[in-house]
Amino acid sequence: MSNIKSYYSSKLDHYEAKVSSIYKTLTYYSIARLITFLITTVTIYFTFSNWTLAIGVGLLGSILFLYLLSKHASLKKEHLLNKALVKINKEELRIEAGDFFDKAEGIEFLDPKHSYCLDIDLFGHGSFFQFIDRTQLKDSALYLANMLKANSITLIKNRQDAIKELSNKPEWRQNFQATSSLTKAGTKTKEVVKWLENYKPFLPQFTKWLPILISITSLIIIGLIIMEIIPSSIIGYWLLLGLFITGRYLKKINALSTNTDKIRDTFRQYALLLNAIENETFTSELLIEKQKAIQLKNEKASTILNQLSKAMDALDNRNNIISAIFGNGYFLTDLRHSFTIEKWIKKYNTTISEWFDTIAFFDAYNSLGNYAFNYPHYVYPEVTDLEGKTQVTQLGHPLLDVKKRVDNDFIIDNQQFYIITGANMAGKSTFLRTVSLHIVMANMGLPVCAKSSTYAPVKLITSMRTNDSLTDDSSYFFSELTRLKYIVDTIETNSYFIILDEILKGTNSKDKAIGSKKFVEKLVAGNATGIIATHDLSLCEIENQLTPVKNYYFDAQIINNELFFDYTFKKGICQNMNASFLLKKMEIV
Repeated sequence: MSNIKSYYSSKLDHYEAKVSSIYKTLTYYSIARLITFLITTVTIYFTFSNWTLAIGVGLLGSILFLYLLSKHASLKKEHLLNKALVKINKEELRIEAGDFFDKAEGIEFLDPKHSYCLDIDLFGHGSFFQFIDRTQLKDSALYLANMLKANSITLIKNRQDAIKELSNKPEWRQNFQATSSLTKAGTKTKEVVKWLENYKPFLPQFTKWLPILISITSLIIIGLIIMEIIPSSIIGYWLLLGLFITGRYLKKINALSTNTDKIRDTFRQYALLLNAIENETFTSELLIEKQKAIQLKNEKASTILNQLSKAMDALDNRNNIISAIFGNGYFLTDLRHSFTIEKWIKKYNTTISEWFDTIAFFDAYNSLGNYAFNYPHYVYPEVTDLEGKTQVTQLGHPLLDVKKRVDNDFIIDNQQFYIITGANMAGKSTFLRTVSLHIVMANMGLPVCAKSSTYAPVKLITSMRTNDSLTDDSSYFFSELTRLKYIVDTIETNSYFIILDEILKGTNSKDKAIGSKKFVEKLVAGNATGIIATHDLSLCEIENQLTPVKNYYFDAQIINNELFFDYTFKKGICQNMNASFLLKKMEIV
């Protein structure tokens, strides 16, 4: 991690220097604009008697002022981008130090009925989602959450290749992330897509040519008035005619303007993201496939989106009273810009959802690429056939402190079932979550926290945490039975790796022992693969009756009147329990 820390530190220094440099340049341009304005104003004042010279000075000063304004606006965007890059590298250094608890927890993605997400700290405070999430867009966070919950065992190699490639593009990833962070999405993309797909044009086809005809006529009338061929009063009547034509559609133009005003900044930023995707060279199959999704025959998606952004900006100029009156009166600007927007919507309204999806994909996969980049010593599981053996050496939980974490070897054949016993706090539950997360990460294509991993792809299903519900009039025991029934029904149609932690806690010890034994026997009879952790040593007797069942344990020892845990996964049955010792040690009894 020292090399990764050095990388982020050097990038932080680099972007902080750029922010400082650009800020100075911005100040110079601001001063230059002010000086240009003052000099132009004063010169016009003193040369006002010579109107030709005054107009020339005014024109020159205006051109220079607009140039400086344009450069200032461009530099301001660069300044914001580099400030975002500073923030990204600061955050990476902070997370590397273990401080990530202020990030989004993803609580909204929790699903109690999901196969595993409630049991393995996938979402919530201190969760895996909170640790790896670098998404900047709401759609991207949902995309990442859905990948964590996908439970998909196909195309794992494709996902691995995509993550590997993105991990080797840290600068591109950071620029994409910084650009995404500057997107101010006032309206959800689903709502935008729905509006575009259901939009009903209100302008007739002839409005395509009418603004051009009115504009040409306006210029001719102005020319004729200057040459004193026609009276100047005609220009006023012509203005009223233009305003009358625009007024017929004013209500619907206002509605269109209100809707476009909510999304135009988002579209402008999305165009930059599409441009970043289009102009990057990818070699992995999945990234190429996603890149092709935004490629059209003649134009780039970013160019097309920019066209809409510019038309929206032009329509927004109607908020200026001078533009609204004279622009519409002489050039029918509202009609022209509205027709351009409607024409765009008609042509691309069914395409844009795929563009949004592609942006969400890359923003989400950037989180995975970033994770792989931050942990170069982690390994990508070698994927074997579905019926093969899973064998992991020095498997650890990626959220545990590496200095304190104890890694374990884990080997399990297809259709084997492990019974794990152990004292309280000996590491059983942590181990179950570690194995679970290994499966989730392997299926996603992520590198795992291990020295090596040979992985037979399998879907995961768990029962580790069960809650009662007062609102549903559901007892704890009934909730647990419902969960176990769900597991039994689910594994009938597909192969799953089953992880159970102390099942049937809601009944007496004798009933629990009988029920747990029957449940494990049923799972083994169904050729299930998995693990159950228990304090009930009688359950270990099944190993003598069923070949697929093996006993493992985590130990606890009392040394010099102190509890000692080695957190090591061992073959056999635990003999040392510690509940009585802890009650006495804590002076409870």
